[in-house]
Amino acid sequence: MQDETDPGRVAFLARPHRPALVSRTLAELRGPVRGVVELPQRLMWNPRRDFDLDKPDLLLWMYENVLREAIRVEELRRWVNGRRLVRVWPELNLPRGVRLAWEARHQPLRLR
Repeated sequence: MQDETDPGRVAFLARPHRPALVSRTLAELRGPVRGVVELPQRLMWNPRRDFDLDKPDLLLWMYENVLREAIRVEELRRWVNGRRLVRVWPELNLPRGVRLAWEARHQPLRLR
């Protein structure tokens, strides 16, 4: 699939026919790092959409869902924290296309 913003570049896919969405910078990702948050149904299809970010497994699960399902950069900015993302990156279970897209744009993730 071609990236429409750069016709000579192939986009990484989050799933078939859906390019992975990546923020321009990690610094713009200022999502919560503590407490309980509830994702909108569009990002989390499970009836239970609340995540206690103080529990590492729940934080990972939330990030996996947001990184896979986001279609607007604002969703990434709202729900993902750049510093926390760098720390947990190696532990995230992501589709290959999502992982490659983020690592292609953000060098700190490649070094992990």
